[in-house]
Amino acid sequence: NICLKNDKNMANEAYRLVISKNGIEIIASNNAGWFYGVQSLFQLIPATDKTTGIMGSIQVPGVTISDEPRFAWRAFMLDEGRYYKGMAQVKLLLDEMARLKMNVFHWHLVDNEGWRIEIKKYPLLTEIGSKRKSSQIGPLKWESPMQSGEPHEGFYTQKEIKEIIKYAEERHITIVPEIEMPGHSTAAIAAYPWLGTEKKRKDVPTRFGVSDDVYDVSDPRCLQFFTDVLDEIVDLFPSKVIHIGGDEVKYNDWKKSASIQAYMKDNNLATPADLQIFFTNYISHYLQSKGRRMMGWNEILGHNLHEYQSEIDTKTNQQLAKGSIIHFWKGDADLAVQAAGRGYEIVNSHHTKTYLDYSYDDLTLSRAYAFDPIPEGLAPKYHEKVIGMGCQMWGEWIPTVGNMHFMVFPRIAAFAEVGWTMKENKDLGRFKINLKKLEKFWEQKGIYYAPESFVEKNENK
Repeated sequence: NICLKNDKNMANEAYRLVISKNGIEIIASNNAGWFYGVQSLFQLIPATDKTTGIMGSIQVPGVTISDEPRFAWRAFMLDEGRYYKGMAQVKLLLDEMARLKMNVFHWHLVDNEGWRIEIKKYPLLTEIGSKRKSSQIGPLKWESPMQSGEPHEGFYTQKEIKEIIKYAEERHITIVPEIEMPGHSTAAIAAYPWLGTEKKRKDVPTRFGVSDDVYDVSDPRCLQFFTDVLDEIVDLFPSKVIHIGGDEVKYNDWKKSASIQAYMKDNNLATPADLQIFFTNYISHYLQSKGRRMMGWNEILGHNLHEYQSEIDTKTNQQLAKGSIIHFWKGDADLAVQAAGRGYEIVNSHHTKTYLDYSYDDLTLSRAYAFDPIPEGLAPKYHEKVIGMGCQMWGEWIPTVGNMHFMVFPRIAAFAEVGWTMKENKDLGRFKINLKKLEKFWEQKGIYYAPESFVEKNENK
């Protein structure tokens, strides 16, 4: 017998699992807690036979487990702006997130190389922006002159988006969409050239990397485009948080544009960074009017993170709207410490420690497991400002499902523990033992995870 009991005094998502000769009890204050208790129960049950799926009788040890997450935000990000993976793979990832008690699916749906979500008011975003003629490939990656010579396309209809959202909700996962602005915009500009600062017709790029293309935020038509798109996004996604990207904006086109320069003068904006924050605040206030919060990569604070940006261009006197969530991905930990000190909530996804497209040489399993989302040097009084962490599956060099599985699994399990388990309770040895059981589940699901021999070989380099 399995009995679900309610204890209103327990924290959100916390649970207590009690297994005795009298039966099984799961005590929690809400459905999420009961759900996670069930996931822990499943982990105590032996994996089914791969061929028949029949276990026969099973024995589960008597045990009491009291558990709750360290962080409220435990995210996995899938980038499909580069390569469309499709509904079946998204559902597979959601299943594994649920098994690992991760609760935020960060869905990167828009980038230079592809627009992957239907927007009914702007049909060319998918008719044109979801397709490219070829893709950059090769071992040299960013410097590679090689092309696939094969077209790539794909997008999600709004009907499909709704089905995936429902699937996620049943697993207590919130889907946070990312709609990039004002950079990473070429696919949209290819569809509607008037969106770009240059007002020129462009093709969806076949090479990956940071583009000069930036939306013309001085054009009222462009601002209307953003609010129209966000209206449809907000209608689709129940998430209280909407991610607007904001990273890697090259200011070259803005600096050359007469209309942008006039707009900056009219609004007393001295630098391109001033303009970006001014625009970002416009979007933030619009989302607030819809009952949502804006999230963006840490450039939205005006951080100078790139060699192609000058100190002069990134100086700013603008104050980012309060209530914005900072997605920290690059720069010294001091930048995250400063943001927390200014009252902003932070999700820590520093690229050196959380990017799943990085090789197993650069991001080993043990290094992933050792990641601490609380930045070094952050005063204890600001620790609560770090609401969680995310691990990111960027897609430029991950064209196939097998590529993706190999890079995600098993490291996603390490990041799941980073988000859930209290720091003092983490144990790498125990984690690696438990991983063997997870691998049996993955085999049954047809997940092409990196084998232990490969992972350990790279650990020891």
